Amino acid sequence: MSTLDATRAELGLLVLYLGKAETRDKICRAIQYGSKFLSNGEPGTAQNVDKTTSLARKVFRLFKFVNDLHALISPTPQGTPLSLILLGKSKNALLSTFLFLDQFVWLGRSGIYKNKERTELIGRISLYCWLGSSVCATLVELGEIGRLSASMKKLEKELKNKNKYDDEQYRGKLNKSNERTLSLIKAGIDIVVAVGLLQLAPKTVTPRVTGAFGFVSSLISCYQLLPAPAKSKTS
Repeated sequence: MSTLDATRAELGLLVLYLGKAETRDKICRAIQYGSKFLSNGEPGTAQNVDKTTSLARKVFRLFKFVNDLHALISPTPQGTPLSLILLGKSKNALLSTFLFLDQFVWLGRSGIYKNKERTELIGRISLYCWLGSSVCATLVELGEIGRLSASMKKLEKELKNKNKYDDEQYRGKLNKSNERTLSLIKAGIDIVVAVGLLQLAPKTVTPRVTGAFGFVSSLISCYQLLPAPAKSKTS
């Protein structure tokens, strides 16, 4: 493959990546929380960027609650423990509610809905829903990592003296475990961000801390949305 072909292929992947609404939302999220970190809650350019980007992101999320509503009523994989099913469905329900209420927050902050006090109340309720969904996501990832760890140990015993990293099934489980671990880290970070936005611990989770954690969480989301590398063809 020539250099031009390789460049064209890489640009094609970039176009595909940036063409996703979810990717653009997470990039805007990184800008939003990066600005929050810089402003530390103080008036100025950075805070203006934080507020305007936050409002713009709500447009990307219009009707997005349908995704988690669909996940809520979809069947779960066979063999999943009841506790993880309930936690997963709770996460879907809370996240769907957060995204649904967030539409009314957008209506209020854009001036379409005039009741400012009720808009702020709906905003806080929606953030509590997001906090709850992040807690549920953390518990789900912990449970799934535990299940993967147990199955990997069982597979190691079956492979005995063989190199486990040569086994395709083991590598697949290891990749899933790594993905789950990254999702666990992100969910834990999002809990801190939600606590900061709700000002539940203002002395500890300051706007700067909230911004820093939100920025890292956004970068993780951007990474998770990267297209999977194409497998090389063997002749």
